[in-house]
Amino acid sequence: MQSLRRVWLRCHRWTALCLGWLLVLSGITGSLLVVARPVDRWLHPAYFQAASAGSNVPGGSSGPNGASGPGGASGPGGSPGVRMVSLEGLRQRLAADFGPGASFTFAPPRQEGETLQILVRGSWRGSLYLDPATGAEQGRRGADEGLVAWVYGLHSALWMAQAGKAVLACAALAYLLLALTGVVLWWPRRWPPTLRIEFGKGGTRALFDAHRTGGVLAGLLLAVCMGSGAYLAWRPIGGWITWLSGAPRTVAPTLPQALRAPAAPLSPTSARPGQPPLALPAQPQQQPQPNPEPQRPVSLDDLANQARAAFPDGAIGYFLYTPRTDRPLAIRMRVPDDPHPNGRSTVWLDPRTGAILAAQRWNELDPGTRINSYIYPLHTGELGGIAGQGAVALLGLLLATLGGSGIWLWWRRRRARRQS
Repeated sequence: MQSLRRVWLRCHRWTALCLGWLLVLSGITGSLLVVARPVDRWLHPAYFQAASAGSNVPGGSSGPNGASGPGGASGPGGSPGVRMVSLEGLRQRLAADFGPGASFTFAPPRQEGETLQILVRGSWRGSLYLDPATGAEQGRRGADEGLVAWVYGLHSALWMAQAGKAVLACAALAYLLLALTGVVLWWPRRWPPTLRIEFGKGGTRALFDAHRTGGVLAGLLLAVCMGSGAYLAWRPIGGWITWLSGAPRTVAPTLPQALRAPAAPLSPTSARPGQPPLALPAQPQQQPQPNPEPQRPVSLDDLANQARAAFPDGAIGYFLYTPRTDRPLAIRMRVPDDPHPNGRSTVWLDPRTGAILAAQRWNELDPGTRINSYIYPLHTGELGGIAGQGAVALLGLLLATLGGSGIWLWWRRRRARRQS
């Protein structure tokens, strides 16, 4: 029995020593993100609060470069009751500023008074903050500019892109092993267990008791945080869930193929074997035809209206625009029964014609994708509002404390052995 316990102890100890620093880092940065976002909004109101909020700007007011919104209380991209300029006018203006090959992700305001945020990927990468009623720019940030972006890059990928996400996913899954071995090592011989912390026997003993008791009491909640973090960090996990469920995977639709060119006429050498070449009648020389006018791109406003017609009860969460016409455009919709704050329902459109290729509601997606609507707000705490975000921040600090205290206890014990 003691030999088996020694195996569990070594497994717990060396897993923590190898990956514990990543867990400490994840806990601290996760807590910082919960706090940093509202602080960022408070320190930089120009980025998040529209200048026209509370003013008498009509819904059809003209923005820069003629980016005027249609009449009424809401433009094609905005939520009900939110004034919005023309998305097509903004696209033309942004293409002139950042190049015709730039891609833009439009995030319309969710409530009256918020700014329109646009993620730019082109000659410049970053976010623009515009007044939704006038189209006036209120500020811009580079992709890695600001405390929130800095902390998020560290928390989500260690600033190592996909490689960092895979490392963090492995560390998060390793926590499940830590939690299991920790419970095995804590498991009392007699019940009910003793959960008190002995403060009268020195600081090291008190820290040891706090490490064991805190890990057991909060182990399940921390496992939920780490498991959800692994899912969000590494996309293959969602594919594994779908595969295990046996359900078909939800994929993006493909564009309809263009009409095939007519078959070439027979040539004199195309006769059947054993027959003389065919004598074709002389064809009158055809005059060269002028090139047809290029097809006018579909307006983003029309595409947005198509998406809203597909989900009349929803509002646009993200409009993912790319100038390429060889792939569908995606518009993510926020519907009332979707717990995801950004919406997971998606409308796929043909950028050449504006036709709807597919409208996928969030609860009709494959299981590995569908649970994202719950896992994302659960991991960030948004599922429980302010109380949920506060709990997530505390759990992040607790995770960092458990990791730090475990490493310190190991170092203290090793030092005592060397001195003895």
